[in-house]
Amino acid sequence: RRPVIAVGTTAMRSIESAADTVLAGGAFDGSTSIFIKPPYTFRVADGLITNFHIPHTSLLMLLDAFLQSKGARMTWRQLYEIAIKEKFRFYSFGDSMLIL
Repeated sequence: RRPVIAVGTTAMRSIESAADTVLAGGAFDGSTSIFIKPPYTFRVADGLITNFHIPHTSLLMLLDAFLQSKGARMTWRQLYEIAIKEKFRFYSFGDSMLIL
């Protein structure tokens, strides 16, 4: 077993949607309608690389769920306060973070 790092929230939703098939050793072909929010038990992803997203979005709910599942020492709000203080760039072409 190797660590699985999702690159982006779309990739995270995709691999978690395919969890049953992938964990059984199969290939997944299909679509997803999964909506990840706290509390959520992540079954495949060990890490996440994601941008700093705008407030009040489903992407932040996924980030919150992942941070909680990892027992993070900081909330997404605390991380974002640091990002704002340090003048990180937000949105799609902004800075990103690696969460393990």
